[in-house]
Amino acid sequence: PFAPGRWKMNGTEIKMEPDSRYRLVAGDLVISNPVKAKDTGTYQCVASNPRGTVVSREASLRFGFLQEFSAEERDPVKITEGWGVMFACSPPPHYPGLSYRWLLNEFPNFIPADGRRFVSQTTGNLYIAKTEASDLGNYSCFATSHIDFITKSVFSKFSRLSLAAEDARQYAPSIKARFPADTYALAGQMVTLECFAFGNPVPRIKWRKLDGSQTSKWIGSKPLLQIQDVGFEDEGTYECEAENIKGRDTYQGRIIIQAQPEWLEVITDTEADIGSDLRWSCAAAGKPRPTVRWLRDGQPLTNQNRIEVSGGELRFSKLVLEDSGMYQCVAENKHGTVYASAELTVQALAPDFRLNPVKRLIPAARSGKVIIPCQPRAAPKATVLWTKGTELLTNSSRVTITTDGTLILQNISKSDEGKYTCFAENFMGKANSTGILSVRDATKITLAPSSADINVGENITLQCHASHDPTMDLTFTWSLDDFPIDFDKSEGHYRRASMKEAIGDLSITKAQLKHSGRYTCTAQTVVDSASEAATLTVRGPPGPPGGVVVRDISDTSVQLSWSRGFDNHSPIARYIVEARTLLSSKWKQMRTNPVNIEGNAESAQVLNLIPWMDYEFRVLASNILGVGEPSLPSSKIRTKEAAPTVAPSGLGGGGGAPNELIINWTPMLRDYQNGDGFGYILSFRKRGSQGWLTARVPHAQSLHYVYRNETIGPYTPFEVKIKAYNRKGEGPESLTTIVYSAEEEPKVAPFRVLAKAVLSSEMDVSWEPVEQGDMTGVLLGYEIRYWKDGDKEEAADRVRTAGLVTSAHVTGLNPNTKYHVSVRAYNRAGTGPPSPSTNVTTTKPPPKKPPGNISWTFSGSTVSIKWDPVEAKPDESAVTGYKMLYRQDSHSAPTLYLASKSRIDIPVPEDFTHAFVQIRVTGPGGDGVPAEAHIHRNTG
Repeated sequence: PFAPGRWKMNGTEIKMEPDSRYRLVAGDLVISNPVKAKDTGTYQCVASNPRGTVVSREASLRFGFLQEFSAEERDPVKITEGWGVMFACSPPPHYPGLSYRWLLNEFPNFIPADGRRFVSQTTGNLYIAKTEASDLGNYSCFATSHIDFITKSVFSKFSRLSLAAEDARQYAPSIKARFPADTYALAGQMVTLECFAFGNPVPRIKWRKLDGSQTSKWIGSKPLLQIQDVGFEDEGTYECEAENIKGRDTYQGRIIIQAQPEWLEVITDTEADIGSDLRWSCAAAGKPRPTVRWLRDGQPLTNQNRIEVSGGELRFSKLVLEDSGMYQCVAENKHGTVYASAELTVQALAPDFRLNPVKRLIPAARSGKVIIPCQPRAAPKATVLWTKGTELLTNSSRVTITTDGTLILQNISKSDEGKYTCFAENFMGKANSTGILSVRDATKITLAPSSADINVGENITLQCHASHDPTMDLTFTWSLDDFPIDFDKSEGHYRRASMKEAIGDLSITKAQLKHSGRYTCTAQTVVDSASEAATLTVRGPPGPPGGVVVRDISDTSVQLSWSRGFDNHSPIARYIVEARTLLSSKWKQMRTNPVNIEGNAESAQVLNLIPWMDYEFRVLASNILGVGEPSLPSSKIRTKEAAPTVAPSGLGGGGGAPNELIINWTPMLRDYQNGDGFGYILSFRKRGSQGWLTARVPHAQSLHYVYRNETIGPYTPFEVKIKAYNRKGEGPESLTTIVYSAEEEPKVAPFRVLAKAVLSSEMDVSWEPVEQGDMTGVLLGYEIRYWKDGDKEEAADRVRTAGLVTSAHVTGLNPNTKYHVSVRAYNRAGTGPPSPSTNVTTTKPPPKKPPGNISWTFSGSTVSIKWDPVEAKPDESAVTGYKMLYRQDSHSAPTLYLASKSRIDIPVPEDFTHAFVQIRVTGPGGDGVPAEAHIHRNTG
C-alpha cells in the first residue's frame, strides 16, 4: 500500500507544520487562506511505499483577477454619417479572458450584434459598419470575468459619438476586424474566427475554407465563424469575404491544429528474471511531437551502466535485484504532460515444482506421441535433465528434449512405460518432479464417412465408427472445412444420429448450400485421436450473378452484361433479366435478345423499354433445381427520349359558359410521355366545315382546354382530335370525337300541369313534356317548384327529376294548405321558363286521438276485437275506416287487416295463446296514431 502523499511546490517539498496553512485530507492538499504572492506556482504529488515512488502530473495554481478601467476621460469621436467607426475597448489587466458588450448612453442599454454593429470578443472593440443618426450618443465598454461561480463586471468611461452631415456616397467594403494570420487550436476545442468590415451599403460577410479547388463551398455568413470540436481535418486556410454592391474585400488566415500528448503505447507491470535483459517502450501522439523522459522512483533516469535511455525506449542489460522499483514514462509538449507508471520486479528463485509439477499419471497411445512439459518456477531459468528410472535421456530418433525442457516421445510402445523424472537446477538451487507413463491401445476409425452428392433440402447421414482403449472415454467431434460444428447453433440442421459410444454418425437435415464442404470426423480420447474426412456436395439453384453493367443505352433498349455466379454444383441452364422503374418497386421480367439466354452467356440486349424512363436491372440464373437469388441491382439509368407513340384517351367535353367549347381528356401517365417538354395538341372544327383549328396545351398534367369565340352557337357539334408532343416530336392522333359547345337554357316550358293532393302532406304532380327538338342541349330532367298561397315564388321549394319522366311525388307538405305549383325543364346550362302554375290544397290531417277501450272475445277458432269509434274534429279529415296490424309474436311477420267499423273478426289457430295488435284510423288525410293491445286467450 502507498503511504500518504507528499506534495512539492515549484520542485520543493512542502513542510506540513501543525500550524501551517497546508494540510492533507485523504491525500489531497488543502490550502487555507490562499495568497497570490505565496501560493501561485506548480504543484506535484509524490506517493511512496516499500516497492517504490511515483509522481503525479503537475498542476498549476493561478489567481483570477479583473482590475478597473482607467479613470481617464475618453476622447469624443466625430465622423461623417454613413461612414464606419471603431471604438477601442482597451480592457484593464485581467486573468483569465473576458467577455465584452457595449453600453449606449446608460445601463442596461446594450448594443445588439445586428450585422451593422459588431463587438469583437478578442479585443473588446466595437465596430459600426455604417453609421446612422440613431448611433448618436455615449459609448462605454462593458467587460465581464467569469471565474468558477463568481462573475465580476467593470465598464469604461463613456466616449461620445457625434455625426457630421450625411455623406450619401456608397463605397466598397474594407475589412477592419481580422482574425490572426495563424490561429493555433487544440484538437477537440472550439475555434472562433472574427471578421467584420466597414462599407455602404453594410457589407455581407461570407466564409469558406480554401481547399485548392475553384469551387470551395461557402460555410458561414456571419462575422463569427465557429468550429465546434475542431479536428485535424479542419486545419487549413480560411477566407473571409465582405461584399456589397460597390465591391468586395477579402482576408485569409490559417488554422493550425495541435494536440496534447496521448498515449499510443504504455509500460505495464513486469516480472523479470535476474540476469536477463529487458526492453521497455512507450509512445505518444501529439502536436508538436511529444518528447519522452523516464523516472525511477520519482527521479530522472539517464544512461548508466547496464541501463540505456533512448527516447521512448528503456533497455536493461543483465538485470539485478536493485533494478526493482517504480518506473514512469513521461511524454510532454507545450500543451500538456501524460504519465504512464509500471512496477519492475526482478526475481531470483531456486527451481520449484510446487505450482506446476510433472503430471502424476501420463496416459499415451500405442504407436502415438506424448508431450511431457517440465515447467518449474525458477529465476534465472533452470537447466533441465530427464531420466527414465535411472537412465539419463538424450535426444534420439524417438526422444526429443526441447530448449524449454519439454520431453517428447514418439512411436510409443509398451516398453516405454515407467517413471520419468525432470531435474531442474540454477545457481539458487535444484529440484525434481516425477510422472508415470502408461501406454494404452490406439484409437482407430473403423467405418469412415463417404463422399456424397445431394440436392438442397434433402437429408443425409455421414457415418463414423471407431475403436479405442476400453479404459478411457471416447468422444466424437465433426468439423466443416476445419471449422468445428456447434450442434447447438446449427438451427436444427446438424445432430448426432446415435448415442452409442463407438458410433459418431452425423445427421444433416434439410441441407443448405452452405453445408457443402469437407467434413472431418475425429474420434478422441485423452491420449490420442483419429480422423477421417469426406466431401459433401450440396447442389442447388445458382448463386446471384455479379457486376451487372448497362451500356449502349437507346430509347427502347439497352445492352446488359454480367459476370457468372456460382453454379452451386449444377450447370446454369439459362438467365432471366428483370427490371423496375421509378414508377414501381416491383420487379418485372423483360423481353430480351436472344429470347432465351443460354447458361454460358454473359450479356444480352433488353428490349421494349419505355423511352425517357429510369430503370434498374438485375439478372437471375436458373438450373434444373430452380431459379437462384437475383444479382444486386445495376446502377440507375435513363433511356433516351423519343416522340410519343400513343394518343391521349378519354377525349370528350361539353358544358361551360355561352360561346365556349370545353374539351377534356385523360392526362397521359409518365409511362407514355417518352420525353421532356411534354404537352398536347388539339385539333377541332365545326362539324361539316373544312379547316381545322389547333391549340397547343403544355404540361403533362393538363386535362382540359377552353375555346372561346363569339361566333359559337349554343350546342354546336365540333369534331375534335388530340395528340401528344414532346421535344423529340409529335405522336399519333386519336380518333375523332364529337363534342358540343355550351348549351343554352331551355326556351320552352312544360304544359298541362296537374297537381293532386295525396294524404295530408303529399301530392302527385304530372305534366306534358317539352319536345327535344325545341331544346338547344340535352334535356336532363324537370324541376318542380311549389310555394304556399300568399308566399312569393322566389321562396318556392324545389324538387328535381332526372331523365324523361313526366310525373313526380312531392312530400313534406303542410296539411290543409293551398300550394301553387309550376314545372320547368333544365339542362346543363340551367332551367327554362316556368309552366303556367296550378293550385292544389292538401287534405286535413288524420285524427290525433287513437282508438280506445280495445277488447276481445274468443269463439272457437275466431277472436272478435272491438274498440271505441273515433270521431274526427272539424280541423281533422273524416274517418273512413280502420287498419289493424296483427302479429302472432315478435318473430312472425305482421298481417294487415282493414275494417269499416269499430270491430273485426279474425281466425286464430286452436293452440293460440296470445298476439299483438296495433289499431289506427284511416281516411283522406292518411293514417292516425296507433293504439296497441296484447291479446290473451285466458282473458275476455
